[in-house]
Amino acid sequence: MATSTPSTSSPSEPAGTAGRGSQGYSGRDLARQLTVTVSYVLCIIGSVIGVGVFGGTRIAEAAGGALSADATYLAPASPAFSIWSVIYTGLGAYTIYQWLPSQRASDRQRRLGWLVAASLILNAAWILSVQAGSVPLSVVVIAALLVVLAVIFARYARSRPGSLLGAVVVDGTLGLYLGWVCVAICANIASALTSGGFDGFGLDPVIWAGIVLAAAAAVGVGLALYGRGRLAPAAALAWGLSWIAVSRVNGELLSTPTAVMAAVAAAVVVIATVGARVAEIRRN
Repeated sequence: MATSTPSTSSPSEPAGTAGRGSQGYSGRDLARQLTVTVSYVLCIIGSVIGVGVFGGTRIAEAAGGALSADATYLAPASPAFSIWSVIYTGLGAYTIYQWLPSQRASDRQRRLGWLVAASLILNAAWILSVQAGSVPLSVVVIAALLVVLAVIFARYARSRPGSLLGAVVVDGTLGLYLGWVCVAICANIASALTSGGFDGFGLDPVIWAGIVLAAAAAVGVGLALYGRGRLAPAAALAWGLSWIAVSRVNGELLSTPTAVMAAVAAAVVVIATVGARVAEIRRN
């Protein structure tokens, strides 16, 4: 979950002050820490339900299989979802990290903590909406989750994490989270439209897949430029796009053109991110 650490700090967080708050530890800080912790626990419970541990239906089988690997041209192969294990582990590490004495009144944590808690609640809500069989509702929830993660990225991407640990636990985890949700929302919307009977206005589904994949690549390039080559969002995006390619050549819903376009989109994201990172290193 490595990520870059841009040298240009935000005006509100000069270099070297990421772990210090402008004011002392307060009851609001404690409330934020507790909210993040409780939200993480709820998120984990939701994820356990989502994999069917408590007897519930697995996500891939819920809602009539609308989110299975062969439901649409934009559905990643099943192994792609193993990234959630990394993300959840990172979010657990973040939850512990925000309790450290150096972080409890940190300006950075004050800007991120409440939003991270919101993302965790939305994550659990998404799982429950799918379990309830409401794919349209799940689209609304994941769209809200994407907005929250985008705001989080905008808040941390222009500031230094203050330490390698912060770079990995905060920037790396949240970057992976954002990158993967960018892929997940594409698959989710495609599933909702397909299950709702949308015929694509008569256009070949491969054409629609290509449009969406181009948009995903454009988002990846935008994240690379704004984040100055941060690796985590690109890694998750490229991971998801690559598994879409795999699913289209090895699954039941085969489409070589879609597989090629997904692979190209992944490559574009990686190349743009590496280029932005090299440019940032040269500037410094």
